[in-house]
Amino acid sequence: MKRILIENAVIINEGRKVLGSVVIEDEKIAEILVGDQKTVVPCDEIIDATGCYLLPGVIDEHVHFRDPGLTHKADITTESRAAAAGGVTSIMDMPNTNPQTTTLEALNEKFILLAEKSAINYSCYFGATNNNYTQFDQLDKHRVCGVKLFMGSSTGNMLVDRLASLRNIFGGTDLLIAAHCEDQGIIKENTDKYKKEYGDDAPLELHPVIRSEEACYHSSELAVQLAKEANARLHIMHISTAKELSLFEKLPLAQKRITAEACVSHLLFTEEDYQTLGARIKCNPAIKTAEDRKALQEAVNSGLIDAIATDHAPHLLSEKEGGALKAMSGMPMIQFSLVSMLEFVDKGIFTIEKVVEKMCHAPAQMYEIQKRGFIRKGYFADFVLVRPGSEWTVTTDCILSKCKWSPLEGHTFNWKVEKTFVNGHLLYNNGIIDEEYRGQELFFER
Repeated sequence: MKRILIENAVIINEGRKVLGSVVIEDEKIAEILVGDQKTVVPCDEIIDATGCYLLPGVIDEHVHFRDPGLTHKADITTESRAAAAGGVTSIMDMPNTNPQTTTLEALNEKFILLAEKSAINYSCYFGATNNNYTQFDQLDKHRVCGVKLFMGSSTGNMLVDRLASLRNIFGGTDLLIAAHCEDQGIIKENTDKYKKEYGDDAPLELHPVIRSEEACYHSSELAVQLAKEANARLHIMHISTAKELSLFEKLPLAQKRITAEACVSHLLFTEEDYQTLGARIKCNPAIKTAEDRKALQEAVNSGLIDAIATDHAPHLLSEKEGGALKAMSGMPMIQFSLVSMLEFVDKGIFTIEKVVEKMCHAPAQMYEIQKRGFIRKGYFADFVLVRPGSEWTVTTDCILSKCKWSPLEGHTFNWKVEKTFVNGHLLYNNGIIDEEYRGQELFFER
């Protein structure tokens, strides 16, 4: 049984920051040693983590790895390696692929693909349609992370817009319902207005006007109403407006039936960035105002926002050409999500404990993941070692996503992911990925 000692790290876990060491025995955490405590059992390998922080591996519950059917722009192999380089050890993949993950057959095929190709741990969503709610009771609640519901149309057009269907979905499952909330009627009205003015496309700056605050709020409000009626477990993804925050409560996570996610892109960018970054930051829902961004950052600290994810959604740069109506929406973010959030620590916006809470602990709690998301004895040894004060700049050469671009190209970070351990295995080590390793399927204690 191989034993690895990671010593002299600052361990960030469950709101605490302590100097200590961790012993990995095969896949699990065997010992957590605080201060100058020493292990009495010899270790096969010792890693000196002096100057580094040891965090639980990031759990990104919102990714689009584009596999199957859209693999010209991304696939499970490339994107899981990008994730590992960013300190992400587990992901939950979205159903808007080709074919869409909206049948039991497609779901089983997705699990097979993930097992064959993912370098990190994984699960995937079952996609809701207007009429497939009758299959919900056949889903294995221990394997399927949740049901994804598009209440707004986005890449792949899986829109569910009939009120009767929505009621059937909310009343039809005990699984977490992860919702994309934008009102399609409001978006269509705005689109038609600007098409009359500009023709087939419109200036990029109009993207947050077309996919407006009102479109987001109206849809999120409806989702909350339907969830309360059915006592459903609702998680609203990528909140992008200050107004939507009024729909959520500041309660301990364990007491919530309705939760909210903020995405890294909405915490980083504002509509002013369209001037310099253009369609590279075009996503649905749209990047909005500086006031919205500030409100989202404050909501992370106050507890209105429960988790931080990426909505990692690669496209080729050629697919990002055009304006508000033609450029495709979505951006690759997973490789740089953790270091982006750690920059907020330097700015005094978040504490490092808060980053770990929202990116590691909360996803594990919300989805009831078995033995992950925390540094606890007996849990899987999913870790990331990050070093502060280590400057490096994002260049095309270091991007592992298949699309080979990032809205963060040229940005210099002061934090660096040095090592990522998945199930006790050193998967990423200072720029080198173990290409042979495969992650494990996530299981849920429900």
